[in-house]
Amino acid sequence: MARLFVDVTPLRESRNFRLLFTGHLASMLGNQLTVVAIAYQVYQLTHSSLWVGLVSLFQLPFLIWGSLWGGALGDRTDKRRILSIGGALLALLSCGLAVNSMLADPSLAAIVLLSAAAAFGGGFVNPARNASIPRLVSPTKLVSAYSLNQVGIQVATVVGPAISGLLLAGFGVASCYWVDVASFVVFVGATLRMDPLPPSEGVTAISSWRATKEGLAYLRTHKVAQGVYVADLNAMIFGMPRALFPAMGLTVFHGGPQLVGLFFAAPGIGALLGAVTTGWVERVERRGRAVIVAVAGWGVAIALFGLSPWVGLALVGLAVAGWADVISAVLRNAILQSRIEDQYRGRLSAIQIAVVTGGPRLGDLESGAVAGITSTAVSVVSGGLACVVGSVFVAWHWRGFWNERASELGLNDASHS
Repeated sequence: MARLFVDVTPLRESRNFRLLFTGHLASMLGNQLTVVAIAYQVYQLTHSSLWVGLVSLFQLPFLIWGSLWGGALGDRTDKRRILSIGGALLALLSCGLAVNSMLADPSLAAIVLLSAAAAFGGGFVNPARNASIPRLVSPTKLVSAYSLNQVGIQVATVVGPAISGLLLAGFGVASCYWVDVASFVVFVGATLRMDPLPPSEGVTAISSWRATKEGLAYLRTHKVAQGVYVADLNAMIFGMPRALFPAMGLTVFHGGPQLVGLFFAAPGIGALLGAVTTGWVERVERRGRAVIVAVAGWGVAIALFGLSPWVGLALVGLAVAGWADVISAVLRNAILQSRIEDQYRGRLSAIQIAVVTGGPRLGDLESGAVAGITSTAVSVVSGGLACVVGSVFVAWHWRGFWNERASELGLNDASHS
């Protein structure tokens, strides 16, 4: 059984990893409350799933801008400084959302602008955090570290939405935002206690724009990294019906805010179960192939969610989808970070963050638009099936990713296969 469960050695051996893990867990918990609160508040103000998707889509260019800038800067400056400054900025933005929600007539424009600024801040911080992990643990514990990272994310994904449903019903939207403020205070405190994370060796002092161009040029020659990104985009654009959760909970299943919170939490429940039992993932040899299968499984489970006539079965479908997604996420992170050169880690992590957090926003627009043309259930089911078809295409077009092997090049080999 020990080989089944996630290896906690990185937490035992690395003080800096423990601090990063603790701060990230706190910030993710608060962020999940805010994600649910924004979707719920926008739907209450507009009564439109399309508007929920549009608000999310508006965040995308700011997210990408922040990710690319933060990734380029993170390769040539102290990553700890980026984490602490970015965390403080995000705390201030959550304060703004809380104050706006306490007004007699909350401003939709303020929600749009503040959430876009928060997307920029999150994009700015996350590449530095993700690229720091290989510096804090040994190469042989990279899969374990990213598995633990997923455990933290999924704990927040489960607990955050569940708490948000209770807070929305009992104390109102503002309470979710104020908890988010407190979470970023914990994050900043934890990062300030970490040792400095200086720039990688061999990185020259060049402009952020030039550094970003170098990272994109590197990516153009790296087919395996391309496969990592495209596989995730396929899952999130077509198979992520997050913008439809309020409509599914309130109109399709005729529930209340608690059910909306459960829909947001259900994928995290399955993902948490998957994350704590990722001991076997370290022994996966054909990692690219496993990612493709996991993404296709996500699509099938999402389609089941849309087809279900019962709330219980719908929640099971979302939980299975979350389990498949976390297996994909652990393997994608391990593939990417073990095959790229250290001096490019910040910049390619920036692209990865833009994909991981930007894909769902495109998915919000896709699912909201299809629901507006057809129906909520049709949008969910068609998106899940499109994800399965997309997985077949990724396997066919990115053969280097499909054939990727854990032992082929070694843990730190950065060959462009």
